[in-house]
Amino acid sequence: MTPSSAPAPRKGSRSKARKRALDILFESEARAEDPLGVLARRVAGADAPPVSDFAVTLVEGVVAHRNHLDGVLSSYAQGWTIDRMPAVDRTILRIGAFEILFSDDVPDAVAIDEAIDLARELSTDDSPRFVNGVLAGVSAGRPTAVAPPAGELLEVPADAEPAPGPHDAG
Repeated sequence: MTPSSAPAPRKGSRSKARKRALDILFESEARAEDPLGVLARRVAGADAPPVSDFAVTLVEGVVAHRNHLDGVLSSYAQGWTIDRMPAVDRTILRIGAFEILFSDDVPDAVAIDEAIDLARELSTDDSPRFVNGVLAGVSAGRPTAVAPPAGELLEVPADAEPAPGPHDAG
């Protein structure tokens, strides 16, 4: 079999669940609807693809911890506010950060790789690098300046202090 005729790699069930959670969270934001309401409709809907327990966990977890997740992400995406990020990147980052901070059964490297794959598939050319940098910082628990995508130059005051990270409590 030649490389061009090789079958496409199959996505695992957790990868599909992450994509489904992203779809639900993105849709709720785009329509200004309650994410749990969108989730309930998707779970009950016979005409929509099934929603796995893992996808439900991700959506409910992101909703329950959204303020904390946004604060953490803001501290690692230096020079970026949550509202300024592209919506798909923001949603991918929330899911990835939730897995890193609140899911003991998912290794950080897996959460980061999955988020990068979603960004590569669904966002801009610069998004995978941005997502990787932010989530690597979250995982390491240290502030990491992440360069904005090309074409975006940000002025950050020299005396600006990064927001405390999740591991800075003490």
